[in-house]
Amino acid sequence: MAPQTAPARQNLPVESDSLIGRDRDLSELLRLLESDTVLTLAGADGIGKSRLALRLATQATGLFADGVWLAALDDAATRAEVVTRVCGALGITEEARRDPVETLCDALRSRSLLLVLDGCDGVADHVAEIGAALVSACPAVSLLITGRAPLRITGESVWRVPPLPVPSDGDGAEPSGDGSVRLFLDRARTAVPDYASTPQEAAAVNRICRRLDGIPLAVELAAAWAGRVDPAGIDAGLAAALATADGGSEDGCPRTRVLDAVVGWSLSLLSQPERVLLRRLAIFPNWCLELAEQVCAEAPLVEADLLDLLSSLLDRSLITLTGEQLNRVRYRLPAPVRAHARARLADAGELAWMRARHTARMIAIADDLNRIALSGRPMPWAERFVYWDRAVAEYDNMRAALRWSAEAAHARDGLRLCAGLRPLWFTSHQFTEGGEWAEAFLAMDDDRPEEDGGRGAFDALRGRVMVQHAELNWPRKRFDEIVATVTAGAVLCRAAGDTESVCLAENQLALIDDLRGDHESARTRLRDVLELARSAGDLWSEAIALNVQGAMAARGGDFAEAETLFNTALMIMRGMDHRWGVGSTLMAQGAAAEAQGDAQAADRCYREAMDIQRANGSAPELASCLAGVGRVAQQLGSATQAYDYLAESLQLSHANGRLAGLAEALWSIASVSSRQGVAEEATRCAGAAAALAEISGWAGPASTRFPLSAELTEGAASTQSRTWWEEGRRLGVDEAVELGVRLAETGRLPRPRPRPARTPAPEPPRKALTPRESEIAQLIGKGRSNRTISDELYIAPATVARHVANINRKLGFNSRQQIAAWVDRHSHPT
Repeated sequence: MAPQTAPARQNLPVESDSLIGRDRDLSELLRLLESDTVLTLAGADGIGKSRLALRLATQATGLFADGVWLAALDDAATRAEVVTRVCGALGITEEARRDPVETLCDALRSRSLLLVLDGCDGVADHVAEIGAALVSACPAVSLLITGRAPLRITGESVWRVPPLPVPSDGDGAEPSGDGSVRLFLDRARTAVPDYASTPQEAAAVNRICRRLDGIPLAVELAAAWAGRVDPAGIDAGLAAALATADGGSEDGCPRTRVLDAVVGWSLSLLSQPERVLLRRLAIFPNWCLELAEQVCAEAPLVEADLLDLLSSLLDRSLITLTGEQLNRVRYRLPAPVRAHARARLADAGELAWMRARHTARMIAIADDLNRIALSGRPMPWAERFVYWDRAVAEYDNMRAALRWSAEAAHARDGLRLCAGLRPLWFTSHQFTEGGEWAEAFLAMDDDRPEEDGGRGAFDALRGRVMVQHAELNWPRKRFDEIVATVTAGAVLCRAAGDTESVCLAENQLALIDDLRGDHESARTRLRDVLELARSAGDLWSEAIALNVQGAMAARGGDFAEAETLFNTALMIMRGMDHRWGVGSTLMAQGAAAEAQGDAQAADRCYREAMDIQRANGSAPELASCLAGVGRVAQQLGSATQAYDYLAESLQLSHANGRLAGLAEALWSIASVSSRQGVAEEATRCAGAAAALAEISGWAGPASTRFPLSAELTEGAASTQSRTWWEEGRRLGVDEAVELGVRLAETGRLPRPRPRPARTPAPEPPRKALTPRESEIAQLIGKGRSNRTISDELYIAPATVARHVANINRKLGFNSRQQIAAWVDRHSHPT
């Protein structure tokens, strides 16, 4: 089976227009990228840092084996947001018990890629911290950063982005070599093909570009009016605007003053409805037409007019396209335009009002997600999943609403957002960011005690978030905190009649009781949950309680009871067509079947769950399913297929930076290999898995116990086996992955036929190896690791591993020690 989870090589947006006047800059910057680990493009707003960085990243794709990746940080405000955005861009999943920066570094340690961190000004300190960690831990990762100022990271090279060249004084003919004039004419002539065709008009264009100091965004904003204003009119208007502009600016930069004046001049040419819409759009980090209609369409604006108004603003370069999500075009304001428009929004007295409207809309989207995501009402999964997708599409807006609610101490709004986003935070493993927001709002008192149901409604909302916040803490195994928070939250939820939250609370407490050995209390709680859920018609809570009961029965060895409970839960989940719930239940059922030795049933469950998780894009769950399918494939007689699935699981977990997934995949590879008689390497692999399991908290089902682990625990293992185990425990993450890959690749190869016992096995012929294989064998004989061989021979570690596997196959060996001994015999014949 070919791996289906190979990562893409870039996530860069498609450029909507040409980049003019930067050819020489690009050539120099490409040379710098080849030699420097950190490159910062610094300069004033509107100077073209982001456009230059994106074009540079596009051209540099061939320099980085693992691609180029963009993380947009211009709206980020906290460390958690920065890490979440970077991890999201790279497809790395947070692990609950670890700092996300550690996970990020582990995932990128052996990867060769360019990470573009665009718009770092608001979070410069956080970016500097994370960037320094990456530079220290990941030698093949390069950073391309944009911001107004350098970050002062060790090894940082700074490129001060200059303005485009402007024509010299004088009103001669069109100077085609001046980048600013070329840019102006390129944009103007998209609307008027013969714009500025006379010497007088060309002279006016020269004056415009000199007035604008070659600032690319200012030039584009001026050129956008070419269809309505001739060059002399644009020149005169800009001259007047610059003459009356405030001499100062927030950052003390003269170019910022020029740009702000140009934005103000452009706004002055808009119609009144266009000006109103533009200032209201400043409330969004990004938006689609539907969202703009829902938030901005209030007098004097009419909803039916918004599409035409947006099109007009787009033509004036005042808004830009960012792509599509959910078949909806999305827009954003360039940062300088947004800053100017936000100031106009405040001047109009609409800032607080628009924030309230925006937050109300985000609350509605979050409420819909929470209501539909975990609803027991039957509905097609595709229809249900749209609510997840919509929340993901608006997540930057959700963050903005959370931030405003926190700044204004609007506890109710913040708690409603937290409650609504709980399904997204949990299923996408955003434990840190979700937990920080929940803690912030739980620490606040009611900001509107006389509204929305009074104190009772606020306490009910607070109780619900307390219970859900504890669920976000569950993967971190902070059980004492969970018990305290859940118990207090459940009291508030019972008083409010919130049966759904009470059921969630009791399910969590039952699991903790069972883990702590109080099985009778756990059973009692679950019986109460089932009774409450059934009386309330809450199918979701009923199915979750049945799942918990099934897991408890399986841990206690009552597999028949576990099967009955899982099947009942599955019947409910399938009846709702809730694929996430079906996938989770099948994974638990598969683990129970595997534990009792029913490989056929385990294979059936894992495979269906695998298809669901692949379709849902749930990488950690998919990696676990792949490992399960691989383990039982070996039991069903297909070791080659087992290694195929296990290798994909290992690759996926490594790409996502999840040590728990790596532990499971390595442990599973070790288990399969040991059953094939590969004792030495399998024991090392199991030792590496055990070390990763301790860090990540992965416990694993009983069925994944490595055969030698009991001997090691009970003291019956040989000294040599213990040595191998400890060697595996000392391996780094990349070395452990390399070992797992080597074992999987070797395991896929046909096993050599055993020779008759009376016929001594001849020494493998030296000529069976290719020159490259002989060279690698010699280096193995000298004690070199695969990583060292890779560096010496300038080939990829995976290529080295394949050569080692071929050497083992040709010589009939199954370990590096045998290769080394063979090399030694040939080097020192007796």
